[in-house]
Amino acid sequence: MADEPPRKRRSAAWFGTADKYGFIARSWMKNQGHAARMFDGRPVVGICNSWSEFVPCNGHLRMLAEHVKRGVYEAGGFPLEFPVSSLSEPLMRPTTMLYRNLASMDVEAAIRGQPMDAVVLLVGCDKTTPAALMGAASTDLPTIVVSGGPMLSGRWRGTRLGSGTSLIKFDADLRAGRMTQDEFMAAEAANSPSAGSCMTMGTASTMASLCEALGVALPGNGATPAVDARRQVLAFESGRRAVAMVDEDLRISKILTKSAFANAVRLCAALGGSTNAVVHLLAIAGRLGVPFDLADWDRYGRDIPCLANLMPSGTYLMEDFFHAGGVPAVLKEIAGHLELDATTVAGTSLGTAIADTEIFDPAVIHPFSEPFKPNGGIAVLRGNLAPDGAVLKPSAASAHLLRHRGRACVFDGPDDLKKRIDDPALDVDAASVLVLRNCGPKGYPGMAEVGNMPIPAKLLRQSIDDIVRISDARMSGTAFGTVVLHVAPEAAAGGPLALVRDGDMIELDVEARRLHLDVAEAELARRRAALAPFVHAYARGWEKLYIEHVLQADRGADLDFLVGGSGAVPPRVSH
Repeated sequence: MADEPPRKRRSAAWFGTADKYGFIARSWMKNQGHAARMFDGRPVVGICNSWSEFVPCNGHLRMLAEHVKRGVYEAGGFPLEFPVSSLSEPLMRPTTMLYRNLASMDVEAAIRGQPMDAVVLLVGCDKTTPAALMGAASTDLPTIVVSGGPMLSGRWRGTRLGSGTSLIKFDADLRAGRMTQDEFMAAEAANSPSAGSCMTMGTASTMASLCEALGVALPGNGATPAVDARRQVLAFESGRRAVAMVDEDLRISKILTKSAFANAVRLCAALGGSTNAVVHLLAIAGRLGVPFDLADWDRYGRDIPCLANLMPSGTYLMEDFFHAGGVPAVLKEIAGHLELDATTVAGTSLGTAIADTEIFDPAVIHPFSEPFKPNGGIAVLRGNLAPDGAVLKPSAASAHLLRHRGRACVFDGPDDLKKRIDDPALDVDAASVLVLRNCGPKGYPGMAEVGNMPIPAKLLRQSIDDIVRISDARMSGTAFGTVVLHVAPEAAAGGPLALVRDGDMIELDVEARRLHLDVAEAELARRRAALAPFVHAYARGWEKLYIEHVLQADRGADLDFLVGGSGAVPPRVSH
């Protein structure tokens, strides 16, 4: 049988015609020094780069892009790098989550409107990963993720420092009088010692790691340090694979199946991964039409213990995790719970990709038979306070608070919280439940990382370092504590959180997955009737569009008109 004719490249709609449109595309590209043979039908691989000097986690991605290009060239492809919006968790206000969907639209439009046959997503800081994946999922080309990798471990005065996690502890020590201002400032320089993203299992490392379980990144993507030469090799090999994926027609929709999302949930449990992964994976699945919902986080992750002894749930950092075997070792350890026939960008099944891995340091990666913590996963709570769900990370919580009943201490937004949290007159004790509202997708807007409310100073001075906290906000993946997040519907959308008053009794039962406001229905109805509409702070631009169209947390906080994809059919010509 004769060989099948080669599949026509998508890029041929730009570069493969002999008319004026092909003339324009090729001629202008040649002004950058590209040889004529680059337009001979070889795969064009777009390198989607979220580099920005405003985004410290991604500040080294320009260098990493060069290694991707080398891999593309070696495999016979034509690499073309392009910039997209980048989101900095340390610097961007009011919250990067407000702009995740906007960045995803940028990625989607850039891929769909330009002559590429495949795309390599260069990402790092935590919202850049889901934003890029959401945009790529909407266009459905062959896609591979290359993360920037975590920075090296921090050290200060013999103490191991972890991004975010140590800062939260230092801030509490400073407010409690256990640390001086000079000591606080001295620790600053040691906290971020190299290029890369957070070296804790925060959202950046969680998303980079989950990309391995999802199958959209090569093994090693999650934990290889940013400054390790093996990160550059990973970029090179990803460039090579991108070219092969074009010939294999290995589009992202063939990889991001229900099985892939189930595997990612299980890995997140074993890692003690960030609660932010919940809204991100829900949004990505929504772009592809994959039937994956909030209940799946409980369904697939509940029986998986936490194996990784990593901050914020544990002691070690990503550099230690890498040397202990990294994500492949954890996947191998939970293999009996995975769908191993799931396809990956390597062109093999997930089972094949992890077959030869092992744990090199059981203090960092515990065996499944002797887990670091028995409770992994993300607990999905429901009840009259969260009809559409809320989440809690048991591995980062205090065991004695996982079943609790206490009086509500309510804050009407972040400004109210900052004003009163350290007031000596605040009516709060160790049994209290802090409630923060109007910080959800519409309310903040953008659902900022303020859910891990600081412990009141009066309690810190009593050596109380954790109490139950409930909000419609998110929290940093580097944070810890008994914190209930993503309450849906949010207060600003009229959710029950808006009805809570100081002194109301709230019941939390994580084992029963229950979150209950112990107030009579008749009283709640009376309060609802008297509830004033939430007044939004933004009246124009992207923020107005976002508030009008954002979905609630249980649906991934995507925009309603972005659910589903646009495809990658070349648009009409521009002249």
